[in-house]
Amino acid sequence: MAGDPRGGRNYAGLSKEQRVAQRRTRLIDAALELFGTRGYATTPIERLCTVANVSTRSFYEDMGSREALLIALANRISSSAVDQAIASLTRNRGAALAVRVIDAFRSYLAVTCANQRSARVLYVEVVGVSPAVEQWRREQRRLLASLLVGEARRAVERGEIKSRRFDLFALAVIGSVHALAQELVQTTVPDASISLDEICEEVAFFVNCGLCPH
Repeated sequence: MAGDPRGGRNYAGLSKEQRVAQRRTRLIDAALELFGTRGYATTPIERLCTVANVSTRSFYEDMGSREALLIALANRISSSAVDQAIASLTRNRGAALAVRVIDAFRSYLAVTCANQRSARVLYVEVVGVSPAVEQWRREQRRLLASLLVGEARRAVERGEIKSRRFDLFALAVIGSVHALAQELVQTTVPDASISLDEICEEVAFFVNCGLCPH
């Protein structure tokens, strides 16, 4: 057991910060499994700790609350999805605006809806949990909307489309994406199913109607 130059101690060659990071990762992984299958409201902290092999004391020290864990999980999924959307926009820089936007949403959804668990967490379990989680959801909408509005404004500068109020359109698209993604988890029509490709087709129709020059 060696000394940590920052004042802590190393265990198994890991600093305190590294051990905390590992526990947080295990907790987030456990949350994906449990929140994504049995649901946030019915998953107690004790069960999360058992699955993550983390003590209850460490849970409160490292994560703080079950609510904070939900936000950390949702943020991990969303951040990865946003990164893929940005990469798509960069990759398709020379394409028409609608093509760029549609492919960016497809890239985003490919991450958030990669499996039933991540889709359930991001589009169902985070809804209506608490003011803090709702604030996180608003921030995510603003982030996605800013990406779409930025792309639209650059298209206006190029003369590709006419200028108009894009912020409401962006929110409308994001709302439709979320509503359609929820159908993957909790279908509105009994015995009906929806695929990611079908969601992307509907998003493409919406975007083409709203962004293509007329």
